[in-house]
Amino acid sequence: MKIGELARQAKVSVKAVRYYEQLGLLSPQRRPNGYREYDENDLRAVAEIRELAQIGIPPAKAGPFIECLDAGHIHSDECPASLAAYRDGIAEIDRVIAELTHRRAVLAEKLHRGATRPHHHPPGSEVSTMPIDFTTLPTGLPVPTDDGRAAHLLGQPMPSLTLHTSDGGSIDLSALPHGRTIIYLYPLTGRPGMDLPEGWDSIPGARGCSTEACSFRDHHQELRDAGAAEIYGMSSQSPQYQAEVVERLHLPFQMLSDPEFSLGDTLGLPTFAAPGHPRLYSRLTLVVTDGAIEHVFYPIFPPNTHGQQVLDWLRAHPNVTRISTLP
Repeated sequence: MKIGELARQAKVSVKAVRYYEQLGLLSPQRRPNGYREYDENDLRAVAEIRELAQIGIPPAKAGPFIECLDAGHIHSDECPASLAAYRDGIAEIDRVIAELTHRRAVLAEKLHRGATRPHHHPPGSEVSTMPIDFTTLPTGLPVPTDDGRAAHLLGQPMPSLTLHTSDGGSIDLSALPHGRTIIYLYPLTGRPGMDLPEGWDSIPGARGCSTEACSFRDHHQELRDAGAAEIYGMSSQSPQYQAEVVERLHLPFQMLSDPEFSLGDTLGLPTFAAPGHPRLYSRLTLVVTDGAIEHVFYPIFPPNTHGQQVLDWLRAHPNVTRISTLP
């Protein structure tokens, strides 16, 4: 077959075929008129080169695999030189991962220091922009609607899951204190100097995690007086991230961290995705009584008054009795 036919069948460009020839990966026969003549072995070699490129082995390093095929092997990686090329590829990936991990750690540390460092401006200078105030809500936020994804939770027992807390400890969700425990789940909290995900305010129910935390903070003692033995905030963010929020917002309660979405997978809790975050908890509050879910607040809007909403419910339902759990 001619070069154009080979390129068509192999789904590559003619230029790519010529490049493979320059690398010595193809050795077509020559017709008397000077045209190259390719066969099924060449087609197989080009297909192999393409597959190797897709897993990170460039054509320039595909020689051992093509030589293995030319030697009569059924598979291109049956030869020692091919296996060595695999090992070299893995070693290069490990090097890149280590370098990127180090760079990410340095950037994360600089971001943290810059976000938490007090801002000083030269005397007489004007600040053209103001930092985002995560403790207030902008107007015009979309209102979430009940999609039914929390309807199955009522009466569910809390699973035996141990989650880390923002104070460095941990709790077993199946061993919460006797009585009522409030667990409010939220997507993520923002920090001063850090951008929220793109389009965050356009996602119904996404904005307002810090305002919700402040609402529970401001009503904390009233909630306790109304029968809440414990109050926890919970998201998929790390305990270290949440510890900063507890300190910055002066929260009198701890946050729970569930980066693996263990509770979400066990109970089937609603989640959503946002740019840079493939999975986040939807805003939802559980009233857990003696180990089982007595009441669910979902959806929640506006979040900046949700503490009062929970307080009103507790006062309207003062009798704490053990509720039956599902088998």
